[in-house]
Amino acid sequence: MQKRWVLKPKNNSDKVERLKAELGVNDIVANLLVSRQIETFDQAKQFFRPSLEHLHNPFLMKDMDIAISRIEKAIGNKEKILIYGDYDVDGTTAVSVVL
Repeated sequence: MQKRWVLKPKNNSDKVERLKAELGVNDIVANLLVSRQIETFDQAKQFFRPSLEHLHNPFLMKDMDIAISRIEKAIGNKEKILIYGDYDVDGTTAVSVVL
C-alpha cells in the first residue's frame, strides 16, 4: 500500500496577512494560527496567554468527585500517593506541575 500526503487547502491569504500585521509575526506563524481558526488579535492573545477562567470544569469528567474524595482521604491518612505520567510532552508536563 502506497501512502500519499494529503495537503490541506491554503488559508485565506487576506486573513493571514491581516493577522501577520496585527501580531507582528512571520508568514509561518500567521498561517499556523489561521489553520487553527485563530484569526484576530484577541483570539491570538487568548491562545498565547490563556487564563484559568478559560479552562473546562474538571468535575465534568466522569467520577472526578470520587477521585477527589480518595485523594483527600489519602492525604488525611498520610498515605503515599503515586503520581504517574507517560513519557510524552503532556504527560511529563502534567507530572511536573502536580509535583
